[in-house]
Amino acid sequence: MKIVIVEAEQWEQSLCARLESEHEVVYSTVALTRDTIGGFADAEVISPFVDSRLDAELLARLPRLRLVATRSTGFDHIDLDYCAVHRITVCNVPDYGDSTVAEHVFALLLGLARHLVEAAERTRRGVFTRSGLRGFELQGKVLGVIGTGRIGRRVIEIARGFGMTVVATDLYPDHTAAARLGFRYAPLAETLAAADVLTLHVPATTDTVHLISDPEFATMKPDAVLINTARGPVVDVAALIRALTAGQVAAAGLDVLPEEPVVREEAEIFHNREIAEPQLKTLVANHVLLGLSNVLVTPHNAYNTSEALHRIIQTTLDNIDAFARGEPRNVVAPATAPPST
Repeated sequence: MKIVIVEAEQWEQSLCARLESEHEVVYSTVALTRDTIGGFADAEVISPFVDSRLDAELLARLPRLRLVATRSTGFDHIDLDYCAVHRITVCNVPDYGDSTVAEHVFALLLGLARHLVEAAERTRRGVFTRSGLRGFELQGKVLGVIGTGRIGRRVIEIARGFGMTVVATDLYPDHTAAARLGFRYAPLAETLAAADVLTLHVPATTDTVHLISDPEFATMKPDAVLINTARGPVVDVAALIRALTAGQVAAAGLDVLPEEPVVREEAEIFHNREIAEPQLKTLVANHVLLGLSNVLVTPHNAYNTSEALHRIIQTTLDNIDAFARGEPRNVVAPATAPPST
């Protein structure tokens, strides 16, 4: 098979060398786009990361494609409907970063709770005043968790270590985990109202877009903190700005933003004629958030530890090997639909 591994750093390429004895392997350091897809039309396997947006138009330019082995848990950057119709299997990495992402939740939370960015910047300038740096403790606070999958449960374990009380919401409650970890389930409105800190751990789906918006912020405590390490569209960023500036919530720690690819490459705004007015408003809202003193934003970095990245690569290689044997694993889009006519 011809395998194209995109967004591949040098260390990733060295780990992928095990594929080269049986397959033709091509590496690209950049994301797969309409400008970079040239030369890959004969690829049978594509392994992207999250910056490659594999929509129907892009996938149509890969007529021999049989497998998308994404190096991520999320797969909202891949057109699954197109893949199903065209017999393209999609595999993901379901569990590489439970602790990695959960620990980043508390990095953001502690950064906000203790004003760490401002404190560090002051001392670098030789200013040692503590004015405006008074923080708050986590012990005794209520953590609201939306989504109690692997990452959400790891967040709860850490929160219990800090002495926090935990209330959670999930479409499919895990009462065994609740008893083991010492938390309780509640409806979304109750979780929002109870939380001193709200952390989000749900996938990006049509049901979770703007899951947290104006009505939800109105339900929260005015001194509550929002943490989002899930997906950007889960939070309505315009509503978040309104809540922050109106004092409906106190602060936000965000590792994800909607329209991230365009935020990272602002010049795309002037090259992509398909950007609609709602997208432009979202981009403006993102930039407003970046400038607010009570908001801490990191660049989709929660997954980024040496341990997690090695697990991602090893699982991806295992996914490709299994597919080559005719035994695909970690499949999120089985290629079972008939081809289009």
